[in-house]
Amino acid sequence: MKICVISFDFWGYDYYIVDTLRSKNIDARHIKISDVTHSNFSERATNAVSKIFLNKNLKTEKRQRFVIDSLEQLGYQDQILVMNPDTFDLSTLQEIRKYTGRLITYLYDSLDRVPVDEKKLELFDKIFSFDIADVENYGFEKLTNYIYMPLTRCEKQRPEMDLFYITSYDNKRVEFIKLLTKKLLELKLKFQIIVIGKKGWKHQLKNAFFKIPENLHIIFSIKKISHKKLPEYYKNSRALLDLTRENQYGLSFRVFEAMALEKKIITDNEWIRDYDFYNPQNILVLNETCSNLEKSFFETPYEKIPEEIYHKYTLDHWTDKVFGLNKKT
Repeated sequence: MKICVISFDFWGYDYYIVDTLRSKNIDARHIKISDVTHSNFSERATNAVSKIFLNKNLKTEKRQRFVIDSLEQLGYQDQILVMNPDTFDLSTLQEIRKYTGRLITYLYDSLDRVPVDEKKLELFDKIFSFDIADVENYGFEKLTNYIYMPLTRCEKQRPEMDLFYITSYDNKRVEFIKLLTKKLLELKLKFQIIVIGKKGWKHQLKNAFFKIPENLHIIFSIKKISHKKLPEYYKNSRALLDLTRENQYGLSFRVFEAMALEKKIITDNEWIRDYDFYNPQNILVLNETCSNLEKSFFETPYEKIPEEIYHKYTLDHWTDKVFGLNKKT
């Protein structure tokens, strides 16, 4: 069977989908459009002028040509999974459609946050979504994100911190972090929060917070931390923080990373209570004032998730379901 995954793959998660498919003896390929960039100053300058005066993004056009050129080389695919369908023109998706008998997409952003034109969605044979609201409103098939990391038992880890969080700058999150930080300091807990923004934002980010010594608890950075290095940060903490974006009702990858590392989760996502792995000893859903955060949550041991429940959220199960590789799923 030939399967192709087409995605931007900014964070590197989609690589694991292809790797898992190959482990099942499937001829899996990955067309990663984030690898397509302007190679020199002249191309970058031309693109800047084009965007300003012609309202055309030449980099976007280059990436879409790259996808079609790649499919021409690969030939017909039994199935094609397109992530981030919003990044493609309708005409590009129509061309992709010609190369397969089964075109699938997985939406790991809500349509409220990242709209996708209805005509684009109509091209897909199957639409999976992590967002509960979109599943209910549009009839998509519900599918969470997945555990892509190997299971690491908590007994093998020696965390020095109580709580760790890394996030991109987001107004909603920043306001909640300010409130939560006060509570963490009151409880005398050890924590680290890394907020990543764009150039020129660092001073703005600092001013958004009340005066806390940066080197003690909060780090403001314009430099992204490698996806592969994140597990080392996670392993050094007893619990991970997961805060939702506005209009987000699905579960982020942070939840599944915590499951793989047997870490507790503190979140503002109330929907997490509806999942079969929910356990109040492992998961704390914060209220609006963070008044329900207690030191005892960090002091009780992690309760292991039953194997049959854990497996439902692995990438092995995810790929079986998305590509219909196991009728039992």
